[in-house]
Amino acid sequence: MDQLAFTVEEFCFRHRMCRATFYNMLRAAKGPRVMRVGQRTMISIEAAEEWRREREAEAAAEKAA
Repeated sequence: MDQLAFTVEEFCFRHRMCRATFYNMLRAAKGPRVMRVGQRTMISIEAAEEWRREREAEAAAEKAA
């Protein structure tokens, strides 16, 4: 079965960031959409893809400015 969501640890590992950076991005409204599943915070594959597209667009806009 394909993976449908990441834990925070998996998301951070796959995107090569530390947990502090992840939570700082959430506080700055620059993090991915998250969902609670029981006691766990999860990031869906779709939310991770959306987050990457948004960060890419933001970087392209900064470069063009």
